[in-house]
Amino acid sequence: MGTNEIAICATGDSFITRRLPSHSSDSFREVSQLLKHADVRFTNLEVTTHQMEGYPSAVSGGTWAIASPNILYDLKAYGFNMCAWANNHTMDYSQGGLLATKRHLDEHELVHSGVGENMAEASSPKYLETPSGRVALISATSTFHESWRAGEQRPDMMGRPGVNPLRYCTTFFVTKPEMEKLQEIADSTFINADHNLAIKEGFEVEKEDEFSFGPLHFKVGEKPKKETVPHASDMRRLEKAIHEARRQADVVMVSIHSHEMKGENKALPAQFIEIAARNCIDAGADAVIGHGPHILRGIEVYRGKPIFYSLGNFIFHNETVTTLPADFYEKYGLDSRHNVADALDKRSDNNTKGLGVNPLVWESVIAKWNMKENNVASISLHPIELGFGLPRYSRGWPTLSGNQHILEKLQKLSQPYGTNIKIEKGIGVIQL
Repeated sequence: MGTNEIAICATGDSFITRRLPSHSSDSFREVSQLLKHADVRFTNLEVTTHQMEGYPSAVSGGTWAIASPNILYDLKAYGFNMCAWANNHTMDYSQGGLLATKRHLDEHELVHSGVGENMAEASSPKYLETPSGRVALISATSTFHESWRAGEQRPDMMGRPGVNPLRYCTTFFVTKPEMEKLQEIADSTFINADHNLAIKEGFEVEKEDEFSFGPLHFKVGEKPKKETVPHASDMRRLEKAIHEARRQADVVMVSIHSHEMKGENKALPAQFIEIAARNCIDAGADAVIGHGPHILRGIEVYRGKPIFYSLGNFIFHNETVTTLPADFYEKYGLDSRHNVADALDKRSDNNTKGLGVNPLVWESVIAKWNMKENNVASISLHPIELGFGLPRYSRGWPTLSGNQHILEKLQKLSQPYGTNIKIEKGIGVIQL
């Protein structure tokens, strides 16, 4: 790496579906000035941007996420020059929506990664040229529908558009008496009929002290627990891209979108994400930027490099999409007589449940740090609020906040990783 310092600003999810009301407001100017002082300004784009250029997929990331391509002007106005978009909304509008979004991102000259017309494009590093040095971004998602994986191309067959996947393998450990009970239930319900036939016919192998209960994999252990590990081939692909980028850029950043959690606590990343993030640093990454659960997660400093397990939301407009497919209405017992407002009211039970009423969804931080000769001296964390309590059609824009409680919560989430966050004049500081 060169002798110049490269300043980096990273944010979480930008689920943006409305145009910015003003570029002259104090809140916009303060946030954009903070971002623009950095060479690298990163966000995760969690919407498709096109003019209905793809059919709605049979499945979505929860809300079929679509916005006018003009919202990219506002992301550029904030200062963003680099984004990931491998996530659980990438193919809400099928391959047509993916290809159209890619075209609009290219037209707006945003460096973007994690998605492509084939696996090679989706998984390869993308590069940002800055006056201070060259920066690589590699992106993947662990939260996606299986059919959304990009496909490898061959000499005799084209690849498949999709996301760069980070799958994971789950094993449930139970005691021997519990395993015997599971086997009894499986025998009485025939849940394993296809699997058992495959074993008899030699297509699968039965292993001692292991048992498949439908799609779930169990092993005998001393006590019940759940273990998750990254899918080996996906991890190798990610590491291979990092190895390439390490030789081609001054700074290598990895973005991972993940909703998966430990137990039932969204604030705790799943075990496989912790393993994958550390593997990325071991492979040569300078930072891992996480997002996905729409709330903050802890920060780990591993081998002197930051892992942000989730930077929460930067912009969150999930309830101002203008159209939704029939699938969304049918899920909530509605029909063609109903409109988007009806559907959103139904999902939120008239704004009494869901993300809209969770205050943690509407507070986050912007992370800022400098890289020099592969080293990070300190990280600053600038709290933001997104308008909790406002009507759904006006909340979701970031404002720099003096709310110290945001940083105090982040302190607690980061303590298990041995990370010490000091609060100085309303800003969180991690000294390395």
